[in-house]
Order: sequence, then C-alpha cells, then structure tokens
Amino acid sequence: MQVYINGSFIPREEAMISAADRGFLFGDGIYEVIRVVEDRFVLADEHLARMDEGLRGLSIQLSSEIRNEILNIAKELIQRNDLTQGQASVYIQITRGAAWPRTHTYPDPKVQPTVYLSAASFKPHTGLHERGVDAITVPDVRWARCNLKTVNLLPNSMAKQRAAEAGVNSAVMIRDGVITESPNANIFGVKGGVLRTYPATNYILNGITRQAVLKIADELTIPVKLEPVNESELFELDELFFTGTTTDIQPVVNIDGKKIGSGKPGEICRMIQKRYDNLLAGR
Repeated sequence: MQVYINGSFIPREEAMISAADRGFLFGDGIYEVIRVVEDRFVLADEHLARMDEGLRGLSIQLSSEIRNEILNIAKELIQRNDLTQGQASVYIQITRGAAWPRTHTYPDPKVQPTVYLSAASFKPHTGLHERGVDAITVPDVRWARCNLKTVNLLPNSMAKQRAAEAGVNSAVMIRDGVITESPNANIFGVKGGVLRTYPATNYILNGITRQAVLKIADELTIPVKLEPVNESELFELDELFFTGTTTDIQPVVNIDGKKIGSGKPGEICRMIQKRYDNLLAGR
C-alpha cells in the first residue's frame, strides 16, 4: 500500500515523520476521513470545508497550492492502491510541521506543515446497522473545542476502550448531565416522532454525516429539535442512533444493560438509513 507524505507517494512501510513534528509532540494537527464508494468521493466538499475550518482554528497555514491538490492526491491514492472498486476510505492528516527546539508556542518563523494521506478498503458494518448495537455511558472529559477535528483523541480512545472492556460496541458521552456524542460519532435521539441532537457548538464535532441526516430529516418532514437529550431522559427515548462517515446510521438498542425503546432499531432510524444508503450509492 502506498501513502502520500510531504509531496511524495511512497510505500506505507517507508513513511516517516520527524521526531520534532508538532503533531507527534503536541497533537498539534487536524484530520479528516472521506468515504469512497465505487471511486466516487462522498461529500468531499463538505469534508474539505471542515478541514479548512480546523486549519483556521489552529492557525495552521497550508499553501493554496497544496490545499488545492488535496482531493487530487486522495484520488491518486485510490488509483495507486487499486481501490476503485467497492468501498474505501481516505485519511487526511495535517500537522503544524517539524520545529526545534520543542516549545509550547507556535514556531516563529513558521514551518512547513506536514501533510499525510493514506487509503484503505472499507467494509460497511451492515450487520450492526440491521440489528443495532449496545453501548455504555461514560463521562465526556474531552477539551472544550470538540468542534475542531484535531488529532487529540486520547479521551475518545479511552472511552472506546472502556466500551470494549465492557463487551459492547461503543459509548455514549455525557457532559454536565446531557448527552453529547460517542467517541467517534454523533448521536441522535427520537421521542414522539421528533429527532433531537446536540446543537452545533464547541462541545461537539458538527459531523458531515450529522449534517446529511439533518437534510434528510427535512426532506422526510421529520421534526427536528437542536437540543441535547438529558441523561435523565435517556431511557424514555423511543430510538437512539449514531451517525458518522464510517459508522453510517447505526441504531443503539441497549445502554448500560437497559433497552432503548423496544430494544430494536426504530422506524425513523430505518427511514433515515434507507435515504442515506441512497446518498452513498449516488442515487
């Protein structure tokens, strides 16, 4: 498999970064993951717009020449790795770059950002979409700029590990008594036919799939409230589901050993799944 790093396509095993790279030392960088279906990039413009937002948020200055080539580089990776058939994903990571000596302040003068892309085959989690998943609740202890898709994912990783050790698929994060996200997806709840999700503030990532679901809900005339679900309301919900680029629309049927709704994927989730599958297929 080939990857791209700082202007070169090279075998994955040969890819290296400097020990002085601020992404390595400080987590000083952003990333994106784009879904590819039959050589078609899904919602690529939206992903790249969010990448730009993250770069601005961290004051990382990527040259317009490199920025304008990101999608072409991604497409070249799909070709080089023979991933044009079926499904794949492209990972993009941009850090502030390598700077020495190690200091907490940003390098002055500025250094060249490190640009890394990789591609991999992808198999949808069809079984989980059909039957739903179990989860546990965990405290949301992430920093307060979750709207930036940075590489600082240790709290997310720890939450996902807690879920794995509990023998469940994922976790539902709770901050100040309300549901925010899962470690790697947004969350929607359904009560009385109304869709609810945490509003797009600094406490959640405004997921690309989340935005697509809101558009789908509008098309299907499903009422939406951009307000969080309280922890106390969790087991009063009729439905709950995760959304994400590699998660798709994933029903949650059990949390902390208790059923959500009927304990089976609900009607509204099924409606949104069907419409989202059409979007993935380009229909």
